[in-house]
Amino acid sequence: MKKRIKSFGFAFKGIKLVFGSEANMKIHLFVSLLVVICGFIFSISSIEWMMCILCFGLVFGAEMINTSIENIVNLVSPEQNELAGKAKDIAAGAVLICAIAAAIVGLIIFVPKALILL
Repeated sequence: MKKRIKSFGFAFKGIKLVFGSEANMKIHLFVSLLVVICGFIFSISSIEWMMCILCFGLVFGAEMINTSIENIVNLVSPEQNELAGKAKDIAAGAVLICAIAAAIVGLIIFVPKALILL
């Protein structure tokens, strides 16, 4: 049981590290907070909240995996290397795809509600 509790501690440490060191994670957090505020303003449904929360998790998780890949690549290949660059670019592209998908979900949820106000 102590091992399990320790593993959660390591996981929380990783979350703290990435939020403290990665500028993109701060941007994702800011956008997520805006979405939460808009969610309350527009009284989105439970299903819409679930979709937003899934998108938050998808983007945050992808950014953390990207950061991990970048750190590992920098460790094993500190010098310029074409394959290392490809790995980092692909990981960054994965984050971008997740962020675009999340933005599309947000637009589907919030644009019709905003148009009603106009």
